[in-house]
Order: sequence, then structure tokens, then C-alpha cells
Amino acid sequence: MAHNHSEKDTNRSRLLAAFTVTAIFMVAEVAGGLLSGSLALLADAGHMLTDAAALLLALLATQFSRRKPTAQHSFGLLRLTTLAAFINAIALLAITVLIVWEALERFWQPRPVAGGMMLIIAIGGLLANLLSFWLLRNGSEEKNLNVRAAALHVLGDLLGSVGAIVAALIIMLTGWTPIDPLLSVLVSLLVLRSGWALMKESGRELLEGAPRDINVDKLQRALVRTIPEVRHIHHVHLWQVGEKPVIMLHAQVIPPRDHDALVQRIHDYLQEHYGIGHATVQLEYQRCDEEGCDLHWIQGGGEHHHHHH
Repeated sequence: MAHNHSEKDTNRSRLLAAFTVTAIFMVAEVAGGLLSGSLALLADAGHMLTDAAALLLALLATQFSRRKPTAQHSFGLLRLTTLAAFINAIALLAITVLIVWEALERFWQPRPVAGGMMLIIAIGGLLANLLSFWLLRNGSEEKNLNVRAAALHVLGDLLGSVGAIVAALIIMLTGWTPIDPLLSVLVSLLVLRSGWALMKESGRELLEGAPRDINVDKLQRALVRTIPEVRHIHHVHLWQVGEKPVIMLHAQVIPPRDHDALVQRIHDYLQEHYGIGHATVQLEYQRCDEEGCDLHWIQGGGEHHHHHH
């Protein structure tokens, strides 16, 4: 376990470092946007807020996943990060609406923008993003969804900073200020995309949706095909808590010689092929006559003969 813990700690410290860098620069961009009059900088700050939030969520997730489950919260507090992600997503969508609204106003009534100041802050933002991305990229290579999501966030944000730099250069060279609201709308679309994806993903988890990468029908058929005693799988409930998939299912089986061993084989199969470590399996010896039970009856086939030794 020692190795695993140190790995989690490096993940945590890298996330913390990236979060600090991002948060500091977000504040700098808000200040710079207000002082220079640049909407593109404010939009990019909005984008950085999404990064900071994503990093904070990832941090909280590593923190909560360490908490031991209690009687009240039998899964620990892993859902809290999902709830936070959902709230973050709604905030992002709100920010996008505000920025696009402001941009439309500025098309009609252009405002002066201090290009030089805008350029300096935009370059600073770009460097901050590169630093965060580097920190996250070098995090442990385990497939930590949170760290990966955070790195993607930061990568998307690089585009925002590049946009702000381009806008600043155009304003300095040509004095054409409408480029600023134009680019702020583009950056907002980036924010909108990540916000929408986050909302769908977290909403799905909050509504007890099945994990995206597990096909329940295939899982049912695979169990019937692979384990000869299993005739039929029904009443499958699959959902996820944090990043952990959880399943409940009824298996109609040929009465086994060793009940516990069969349950164990089903558990092992689910763990090995689907990464489901938390399964509740109920064995039944009678054919299930309820609604929706005869779906996979045929595949189990009645051809398995039971030999008594």
C-alpha cells in the first residue's frame, strides 16, 4: 500500500500546485480585464475559473476518497465531488451567458481597450496554463479521471489565452477593438463545451445512470455464456459512486454443488472484465416469471445437463 499512498500524495501535491497557479492567474486576469477594458481577458478568466474549479474538484475527490465510509454514508463522501461538479457546470453555463451578452453589447458600442496591458496579462495567463499543464501531465500515470479531466481543462484554456494574445496584438497594431468581444465569444464557446460535458457527466451520475463504458446487455449475455451454471441474469441495477461502479443482479442458476464458489466466480468475472469490485449477487434456482425476466432465457439454453458425482 505504501507505494499507492505516495502516488496519491504526488497526485495531490501536483493538483494543489496547479490549482494555486491557476487561481492566482484567474484573479490577475479578472483585474487585468477590468483595468484594460478587455472582455476577452474576462472570458479567459471565466475559463480559468472552470480550470480552478476542475482542479479543486479533483483535489476534493482525492481527499474524500480517503475518508472511511460511515453508517450514514456507506459509500463515504464520493458523491460530494459529483454534486460539486454539477454545480460547477451550472456556474459555467451562467458565466458563458453573461459574457456573450456583454460581447453583444460591445459590438454595438465598442469600448476602448488597453492593448499593451491586455497583451502582458494574456501572455502571463498562457505561461500559467503551460505550467499547470506540465504539472498535471507529470502526475502519476494511473488513470485518474479527475487528474485527466483537469489536464484537459487546462489544455482547452491554453486556446483561450492564445486568443486573448491575438486579440491584444490586433488591437495594438490596428486599433480594431471589436476583435475583443469577438474572441471573447469564441472563448465562451470553449467554456460552454466543457460546462455542458461536465453537466451531462455529473447529472448522469447523480441520476444513478449506468457508467458509460459498461453495456448491461452485453454483461448479461457474457455471464450466461461464460459461466455454465448461469442460465439467466435479470433485475440488473448498475450505477456508479465517484468512479466506482456498483452492481446488483439476480442470477437464475442450475443448483450448484458449491453455492459460495459460484457466487465467487460471478464476482471474479465482474471484477476482472468490468472492473466492478462492488457487486451484490442473488442466486435463484427457480425460473423467474416476472416481467422482463425472459429476455435472455434462450441464450442460457437448456442444454447444460447437471451431473451429480
